[in-house]
Amino acid sequence: MRATAGLHLDYLSPAEYQSAPWGDVLGVATFSGPPAPSPGAGEIPVAQVNTPLLLGTADVYEVWRSGAPAESGRRNRVRFRRSENLLFGCIALAESEVAPATPAAPSALHAATEEAYREICATLDALGYPYLLRVWNYLPDIHRDSDGIERYRQFNRARQHALSACGRAVRGNVPAASALGAASGSPLVVYFLAARVAPAFLENPRQMSAYRYPRRYGSHAPVFSRATLLRQRDALTLFISGTASIVGHRSIHVGDTAAQTRETLTNIAALLEEANRVERAARFSLGSLACKVYVRRPADLPVIRAELAAALAPDSRVIYLQADICRQDLLVEIEATGLCALRADA
Repeated sequence: MRATAGLHLDYLSPAEYQSAPWGDVLGVATFSGPPAPSPGAGEIPVAQVNTPLLLGTADVYEVWRSGAPAESGRRNRVRFRRSENLLFGCIALAESEVAPATPAAPSALHAATEEAYREICATLDALGYPYLLRVWNYLPDIHRDSDGIERYRQFNRARQHALSACGRAVRGNVPAASALGAASGSPLVVYFLAARVAPAFLENPRQMSAYRYPRRYGSHAPVFSRATLLRQRDALTLFISGTASIVGHRSIHVGDTAAQTRETLTNIAALLEEANRVERAARFSLGSLACKVYVRRPADLPVIRAELAAALAPDSRVIYLQADICRQDLLVEIEATGLCALRADA
């Protein structure tokens, strides 16, 4: 762990988690079951995601810090913790908990997604953190067809309906995000970061904006920006959405894990260039990123690790999870967070 001004991300081992200071922690995500209790953790919200860790690691804790004192709360099913300018929240909804399907919400996943996003938006409106920065979505059986539609497409439709109903944008100024598969029987889990001030919303010059995808990918396009860039007094934070081997709107290098990994890293490098262009004080680089890597087939892990080792710094913070990715022809997806301290005169 290292101290930093402003928002910060740590990936902690169980021992580090047990000994961590908690005063400025906003929230935690776990990936292999509920976390062990930690002294002082109190009512800190924990998003429990069912996507197995790879590399034989028993537990890794994703810990978000604000760099400032924080307080916890709950609004309906959203658990949150907030500092003066930042908020972390999470919600988990089992599809069995929601009302029966209706014409407006034709599947249990649709209903759960709409309920989750409506509660998230209502929480942010009530607490005065209007700007979603980054959203993580984990839904079980992401590629299974139900009610005649792939579940990922159901999720996209429901997310768009809920955001529109809450008066929020579905194009342009929309948060960075990821949507991954979780184990069968898991609830829909959404966790998020929000702020009182707007970030910059970034797109990748190599890719079509996801919210403009043609209808071949579904009747309702995904709602996310390729990255968002938050400027605080002392630091910049770059949130890179789940990124894969897509150029324009097409998946490329189908079946070639190594080539897909390299293309994904090229897309991330293009986003870093865009962030450094938009914010002249920024100095983001591949070596400065914390990465979460989603691997469709665990047997591909050595190939993916080798490509990342060639591109990233030796001490880069990387965790690997097994998860289905939004398109069935994609074998790897990488999301990343970059932190850059600002000079006093920046």
